[in-house]
Amino acid sequence: MFKTIREDIQSVMERDPAARSKLEVGLLYPGFHAVLMHRLSHALWVRGWKLSARFFSTIARFFTGIEIHPGAVIGRRFVIDHGAGLVIGETSEIGNDVTLYHAVTLGGIAPAVDSSSQANQKRHPTLEDGVIVGSGAQILGSITVGAGARVGANAVALHDIPPGVSVVGIPARVVVPRSATKSSRFAAYGAPDCDATDPMARAVDGLLEQVATMSARIEDLERQLKNKPAPIPPGQITSEDFNDDKTDDSVKGEKP
Repeated sequence: MFKTIREDIQSVMERDPAARSKLEVGLLYPGFHAVLMHRLSHALWVRGWKLSARFFSTIARFFTGIEIHPGAVIGRRFVIDHGAGLVIGETSEIGNDVTLYHAVTLGGIAPAVDSSSQANQKRHPTLEDGVIVGSGAQILGSITVGAGARVGANAVALHDIPPGVSVVGIPARVVVPRSATKSSRFAAYGAPDCDATDPMARAVDGLLEQVATMSARIEDLERQLKNKPAPIPPGQITSEDFNDDKTDDSVKGEKP
């Protein structure tokens, strides 16, 4: 337990440039306090002391603003940065070296009706080793976020995320493939470590370009039609229209 706590403090020092000392982290970092209290409450939970476990998790939520269910399984070197509004559900599983930012939700999306049938079911996400989740991201349901993946701020993930990719948007879409992600480099807030554009935004930009091109062509056709002499309707053609001095390019045929 004490080795795990020391690793948690050291991980904060490595990932948060604002951390000046281990003493500061231990005394003043609410994210670390929430993790510490969870390790205690989880130990009580797995030993069957459910009420005591919920009591300590409630105390942690009151003082830190971070809600971690004591049933959640959390690995080593876990860091919560800022942390206000963060929620981790009961059946969540988190691997080693994971980083979460404030307002992240690891939640379930099963319907509230007949909740008794869902009591022992896997309802919350699994985050594998090295995952980074940016602020405000929502990871919902019994899905898996692969090792080394990055979930950008305010993304909403409803399906499995492959290992080593970066995802953004609603719903979350891959913007940086695994081959382009430098998983060994820490990326604050889960931001891609290279220029990345949302694929939906690229599609919208392409459509806007096509609309602009079509509008220009339509305007050109309208100008051509406006400058072209209007043809004489067939019912209004008289014999005088076939005189040489009134011959019009728009009237076709031979003189009677």
